[in-house]
Amino acid sequence: MVTAPELAGLSTTAGTALAQGTPSLLEFRWDNSKDYNKLYYFITNTLRTQRADYYLILRPKDRNTAIIKLTITVPDYFDSKLYLNQMKFCRMSQGGMTKRTRCEEVIPADIVLAPNGKGIEVLPHKPIPVGGTVGLMMTLFNPFQAGMFQFNALAQAPGEIPVSGYLGSWLIEIDPN
Repeated sequence: MVTAPELAGLSTTAGTALAQGTPSLLEFRWDNSKDYNKLYYFITNTLRTQRADYYLILRPKDRNTAIIKLTITVPDYFDSKLYLNQMKFCRMSQGGMTKRTRCEEVIPADIVLAPNGKGIEVLPHKPIPVGGTVGLMMTLFNPFQAGMFQFNALAQAPGEIPVSGYLGSWLIEIDPN
């Protein structure tokens, strides 16, 4: 049995930040439309200005066609520098209570960063078939400004008409120190 003096010595701030590295179980949106699709992500550190690994994940249920091009939009107010050498496109292992989210296998792809740093294009060397969990893993320093940041995923499927379709959004929350 744990006594009150033992509990008093425990810090709850570290556990809180760690628990918020994934999407919440309950999310409230003012304009909750059918056009919004929530995507799964994991961040190793949610505190502002801290180094973190971002895992932006696309599960099999998030897509119904193969992918020849993945575009990720970055919000204008996300004031963190993105570096190409800190990004890789992977087959992912989605974590949970007993295992960690991680990159299982790097998928050969060209990654292009928009000149203003507000867009990432992933061009796999071969189309990514339906099924299996894939995603972009990137290491960066969290932005100075705490808040919520919506990254959007657009995918282009093989076919005659090169049109990208909306897959969903990662709504990422950065906590103040």
